[in-house]
Amino acid sequence: MFVNTDEPSAVDGAKGKIKLVLYWHMHQPEYRDLASGEFILPWTYLHVIKDYVDMVAHLEAQPHAKAVINFAPILLEQIAEYAQQVSQYLQQQTPIRDAFLAALVSRELPTDAEAKLTLIKRCLRAHRERQINRYPAFAKLAEMVDWLDQHFDAIPYLTNQFIADLLVWYHLVWLGETVKLTNPRV
Repeated sequence: MFVNTDEPSAVDGAKGKIKLVLYWHMHQPEYRDLASGEFILPWTYLHVIKDYVDMVAHLEAQPHAKAVINFAPILLEQIAEYAQQVSQYLQQQTPIRDAFLAALVSRELPTDAEAKLTLIKRCLRAHRERQINRYPAFAKLAEMVDWLDQHFDAIPYLTNQFIADLLVWYHLVWLGETVKLTNPRV
């Protein structure tokens, strides 16, 4: 990628161009429980469906851009594990070993009030202004979760549909902007 300038570049002396290479280092810490193999936090797959997808789309939109993308080995291992689990779930209904992602496709949601509260509060782990409040339906659900957090005795009245709506909205807001803008299903 070249950036036009009026001055010769200090790097190569060529007037009007600066040689620029973008370098992205992609990493996530280990989010799996090493004993059970279960994912404890969803950050790897959420960043894959949001940031990494957008990064590729931006590069594809600028075919002459020069970029180096470095993926930490532990990140690649986790991405491969997610890909394998999702594939096995879709082909053979093998359980997904990420409780939060598994809840998205589960027909059996928690019945225990404490487990319900934990799950619905996890659905708010997103930037409130940029991800939640920009969608009125999700913002309303988030307000209800905030209220339920203060009124624990009302949690048994939550329906599975409320929880399912929260889970779907949460995953939708984590999708990359390029997917949201270009995929009519989203």
